[in-house]
Amino acid sequence: MTNIDYQNSFILILLCLFPTFLFLFVYFFKKPKNVSNLPPSPPSLPFIGHLHHLFSAPIHKSFQKTSSKYGPILHLRIFNLPVILVSSASVVYEIFKDHDMNASHGPVAIDECLVFGSSGFVKAPYGAYFKFMKKLITTNMLGPQALERSRGVRAAEVERFYIYLLDKAMKKKSIEIGEEAMRLVNSILGNMSMGRGFSEENNNEAKVSKFALEFIGFTNKMLFAQIWRKPLEKLGISPFKKEIMDASYRFEELLERIIVKCEEKVDQHQGTEIMKTLLASYRGENTEYKVTRNHIKALLAELFFGAGHSSSTTMKWTMAELMNNPKIFERLREEIISVVGKTRLIQETDLPKLPYLKAIIKESLRLHPPGYLLPRELEQGCKIRGFYIPKNTLLVINAYAVMRDPNSWKDPDEFKPERFLGQEEEKKVKELKFLGFSAGRRACPGSNLGNIIVEIAIGVMVQCFDWEIEGENVNMEETSGRMFLAMAHPLKCTPLPRILNLLPTL
Repeated sequence: MTNIDYQNSFILILLCLFPTFLFLFVYFFKKPKNVSNLPPSPPSLPFIGHLHHLFSAPIHKSFQKTSSKYGPILHLRIFNLPVILVSSASVVYEIFKDHDMNASHGPVAIDECLVFGSSGFVKAPYGAYFKFMKKLITTNMLGPQALERSRGVRAAEVERFYIYLLDKAMKKKSIEIGEEAMRLVNSILGNMSMGRGFSEENNNEAKVSKFALEFIGFTNKMLFAQIWRKPLEKLGISPFKKEIMDASYRFEELLERIIVKCEEKVDQHQGTEIMKTLLASYRGENTEYKVTRNHIKALLAELFFGAGHSSSTTMKWTMAELMNNPKIFERLREEIISVVGKTRLIQETDLPKLPYLKAIIKESLRLHPPGYLLPRELEQGCKIRGFYIPKNTLLVINAYAVMRDPNSWKDPDEFKPERFLGQEEEKKVKELKFLGFSAGRRACPGSNLGNIIVEIAIGVMVQCFDWEIEGENVNMEETSGRMFLAMAHPLKCTPLPRILNLLPTL
């Protein structure tokens, strides 16, 4: 009798859950409606579509392998999610030339999240807020004139960086290049955006760097939540929301305390240009757009998370390549010494005279782009290469594959900075064969500042120190499952001082 009751209960449960199973099957596993003239598709499997093509390697390499076999523009289906994959510079050029205004960054993962939520600048739709913030950032922080006005701030932080490395070198202590690079970048960004109090009070740059690293660990989860947000919301599911929002609230509290300090400085007629302008806009003082408190905190969070991590990651990859290529390292040092000499530290005003240094940074970005996948969402249906792409389709540009395309680059997998010393390679940059900072109106607005910080930091590390590593070469293995292309292993090394009486005259 008991067994019969159990059987009946089990059958009853199945009958109750059947509508849910049916909904999940229809919603997640059905094929999208047929649309004629789509780009070609590789062979797919029932239910999962092309998901099996992504399991052989990290996603950017899996996409690269698929594109090299089936074509430069492909239509993929991950369950019922349509994706257009682009891996050709010529297709990328057409997209940004003809459809840039039609492409957005797509939906946010979690509206309330401080990093890339609905209050942020990066994901904002192209409208009044986006245009106002881009103008404000360029005028007060990232434009050529603003960068010239803030040069002294960066010089002071670079001097601190040099003194810190020299202390480690004299004590023969090793450092982790990625951690020190992020600390330098965030200290520069914090002091440019919020003033000297950022680094002087309570070691705020270390706290901000800690939060940036915490969010970097969430990037794969945020990407999943972004892609699957709409269908999961219909089921009342918000994956990873609790742990992400817990970090977001704590980050918000830290930034709020820093902003309060900035307000006190502004009231005393002090503070940075950009913070003065942001707070004036928040208070409604003769501004063309009234921002909210959340807008300010989201912008700062994006600054430290995106700009901070991408610049520090580029430094790490660049130093790894230089350590694995000692001849290139020595050639760069010779260039720096020929311009700077041996009695002072490299300065920002030296950078225009150091073309090989610039070529090395470009080559590092070509091989190891921080943003290796560039997602876009088409707001209206359009034609690309004669194929029809429906509106709201996720468009993924594989920048990693574009910049390693053998049709565009000779010896594409080798580190050859010399390739960026000629006019031919500059032409490739204009033709969007080089996507180190993305492209179009959604390109990184801080590319000039990012280049300056990376170039001056690499210049200091090459000019002033030799470096010891464990083993013969640095392990260049890439990590997977993150929004940024990072090294899988820490870059631990020991600086050795070259010129003990070098006094910075910044």
